Parts: sequence; C-alpha cells; structure tokens
Amino acid sequence: MTIGVGQLVCVTGASGYIASWLVKFLLERGYTVNATVRDPSDPRKVDHLLSLDGAKERLHLFKANLLEEGSFDSAVQGCHGVFHTASPFFLSSKDPQKWYNLSKTLAEEIAWKFTKENNIDLVTINPAMVIGPLLQPELNTSAAAVLNFVNGAETFRNVISGWVDVKDVANAHILAYENDSANGRYCLVGRVTHNSVIVKMLRDLFPTLQLPEKCADEKLYVPIYQVSKKKAKNLGIKFTPLEVSLKETVESLKEKKLIKF
Repeated sequence: MTIGVGQLVCVTGASGYIASWLVKFLLERGYTVNATVRDPSDPRKVDHLLSLDGAKERLHLFKANLLEEGSFDSAVQGCHGVFHTASPFFLSSKDPQKWYNLSKTLAEEIAWKFTKENNIDLVTINPAMVIGPLLQPELNTSAAAVLNFVNGAETFRNVISGWVDVKDVANAHILAYENDSANGRYCLVGRVTHNSVIVKMLRDLFPTLQLPEKCADEKLYVPIYQVSKKKAKNLGIKFTPLEVSLKETVESLKEKKLIKF
C-alpha cells in the first residue's frame, strides 16, 4: 500500500519552487494535498500543479496569503500534517522586513515557541542555495543564481556557497514527516564550493555557453567551509551530485525559454 493513502496534508505556498516538487512527490506517494496559493485563478501559478499525476483526484487548491490572518484556517482543517513552505525570497531589498534570512529566522523562532506551548511536533528543513529543474513556469530567485553565470556576465563573485538539489529538499520534507524519530533542525547542504568551481563545472557541461572568465576581484579566494551531512543522511537523504543539479537546472532554464544556446 502507498504510504500516504488516506492521509490529508497541507502544503503552503504550493506554487513555489520547492513546494511544487513537494506536492508532486506527495501525490506520487498517495497523499491527498490541500495546497495554498495566493491566487488560485492565476494559471501561471497553478496549471503546473493541476497537471501533476493524481492532482485531479487528490489535489485541492485554497486561496491564502501570509499577510491575511486566518486565511490558512480552512486549508489546514483536518490535516494530519502541514508543510509550511510559504515565504518571500529576496536576496536584496530596501525593506529589512522582506529580507529572506530574517523572515525565515523570525518565522522559525515563532514556530518553535508555538509548537512547544501547544504540544505540536515540529521539524524544520534548512536548505542551502536550492537548484535543479523547475516545475513552475516562472524563474525563481535561487535558479536565477545559476542563470547569472550563463547570461554573458564577464566576471563571477568571489564567494563560497552551499548548494542542494530541489528534489532532495522536497524529499527531505516527506522523510521528516514520515519518520517518527525525526526531530529538530535539518541543514541540507549537498556541497559547499567557490563560484570558480561552479563556472568550471558549467564550462565542462556546456562548452558553448558564454561564461565568466575571471573573478570580480583579485583577492584570495574565500576559504571553503563544511556543513555536516550526518543528520540528513540518517534521515535517508541521498544528495544529488552538484554536477547533475547544475546540468538539470540549465536544461530546465532552456526548456522554459529563459536561456538560449
């Protein structure tokens, strides 16, 4: 029997990059999914969800907005679990309240406090920069990080980043939900590397692409740091190689006509 048969779960922000894959995998495992989106009538936000296998029978769309208190109540009613992925993602903003890192940190602090006070099980998934193929038609912020390498830029930034595949992140959510022993925070980082390595990988994968030739500054490269994978692997996560994620990201960007080569 499929694991999720008979179980109703909710995915917030379901039209997003990670959430779209999460909805897909949940439907494949037999779950019934209440999916919240800001505008269920917008085809660019929902058509890719409605076309998923199992969506016709087991996917229900709900209108909800993070800025409207109580708008998620009907979507979570009767659910066995909630996958809360809804959040704005801005790498830069004039309004500090819109900073992605800040919003995620504050939301997680409140979530831990609320669940402790109300005796609710909570597990958090904290991914690095997420890349991989897009299900949604529109470019998202983290996939744009790869697009920035291949759009004709002359230089790359002297920075180190952690990377993880979008499918690994979606699967981690489900594994954490289905595993009774899952607890606390899970940092998902498949690999940490310098931008110069990313450029080399892309050049090896796509020799005809116009890629940056040099670093944006002449300083020493920022040193590599490491993030432990032990807890994530104990959950059952098998990280996708970075080369595979980069290849699938670029091919997806091409398929979506966001890049030509």
